[in-house]
Amino acid sequence: MTTVATTGPSAAAAPTATASTAGTPTAPGSPWPASTRTRPGGDLAVGGVGLAEAADRFGTPLYLLDEQELRARARAYRAALPHAEVHYAAKAFLCSAVANWVEEEGLGLDVCSVGELQLAAAAGFPPQRMLLHGNAKSPEELRLALRLRVGRIVIDGLAEIPRLAALTVADEPQRVLVRVLPGVAAGHHAAVRTGVAGQKFGFPIEGGDAAEAVRRVLAQPGLRLAGLHCHLGSQITDPEPFLAAIDRITALLAGIRDEHGVELPELDLGGGHGVAYLPGDPELDLAEYARLVTARLAAACAAHGLRVPRLLVEPGRAVVGPAGVALYRVLAVKHGTDGRVFAAVDGGMSDNPRPALYGSRYTARLVGRASHAEPVPIDVVGRHCEAGDVLVPGAHLPADLRPGDLLAVPVAGAYQLSMASTYNLVGRPALIAVRDGRARQLLRRETVEDFLRREVGR
Repeated sequence: MTTVATTGPSAAAAPTATASTAGTPTAPGSPWPASTRTRPGGDLAVGGVGLAEAADRFGTPLYLLDEQELRARARAYRAALPHAEVHYAAKAFLCSAVANWVEEEGLGLDVCSVGELQLAAAAGFPPQRMLLHGNAKSPEELRLALRLRVGRIVIDGLAEIPRLAALTVADEPQRVLVRVLPGVAAGHHAAVRTGVAGQKFGFPIEGGDAAEAVRRVLAQPGLRLAGLHCHLGSQITDPEPFLAAIDRITALLAGIRDEHGVELPELDLGGGHGVAYLPGDPELDLAEYARLVTARLAAACAAHGLRVPRLLVEPGRAVVGPAGVALYRVLAVKHGTDGRVFAAVDGGMSDNPRPALYGSRYTARLVGRASHAEPVPIDVVGRHCEAGDVLVPGAHLPADLRPGDLLAVPVAGAYQLSMASTYNLVGRPALIAVRDGRARQLLRRETVEDFLRREVGR
């Protein structure tokens, strides 16, 4: 299993050896869920469910979510940060079952669209434990959030302040956070560094934009400023950027107190906590993060004479990513005269755009049969009409790989199904949950009939 912390989910998620988990455990530090077992004949089982059996029953491409892995990771955050509010970032992946699991484990929910908000509400998630994000919230989203009485709305632009205030009433003020840019660069790719100026989110602290947004919010009787929010980026594996952000934001909190006589009670540090996609990859140590962040926040507030605000964090990938596994069927194997080998599968960039967008790296494994052939570099490519549709370049797979074989890709729970498209009119895959040797379908496969039903004229 890929762990967020050595004292966190890996310990909580490790199952007792039972009939459903029988087999050889995966090696420590592997990117597979803790429940993963190697079975005789070359198959793997996750949550007690054989991957080849799941592919035969539900078809491919197929996504699996290990329910116990996800729950253990949610519990690890609550244990590491007992005095903070932990909100699951729905953008990583959301369906009704995931909403129910994180709610049952005591997490809040961070949503950023009408779709996420309505799905969560329909699943019974308490609106007061939701937080609405978005740099371009529609009037429909704001009205729905107010009607449901969501716990907090994150202000992301000056025009949003009077627009939201006009929809509120003074005797029922809406709690809001102001999203600020502390000027801290973090994350594995420039496209996902969201804590610096020059991009679409939030208000830079430097130059006074954040202070001006605070002034305007405080002038609105229908809005109650609960605190400040920031999000530094994605796949952050070092706590240091969070500590630097705390220093700059607490200085702003002190300035707000000095100018307005108000000490804001909340500070949301966002998410972006990195996980390992390949064996040996760095990842954020949750225990270290929790220890350093809480200590730095206390010290920075003491230096400014501030009360310590309540901390909020928003993990998404770190909760759901390592709980997911993607299954693909090999459709063709091509051996080039230059020695390169391509294995084309029945999915691709339509269900996982991350390699094409960010150059994200994965590992792949043959499951469902044993092979004694030597491993060779094979490019696992998708079925779509794009040269960049490469899922796993240079995967180490058996030289006798052939059409019909089944490949499994771990750490598939985040930003894959949630970012899936219907490019080439290829339907989005089905999703199943696995637990204690049982599999149940959460999302059905999208079909050609679904596409035809959307056609309304010609």
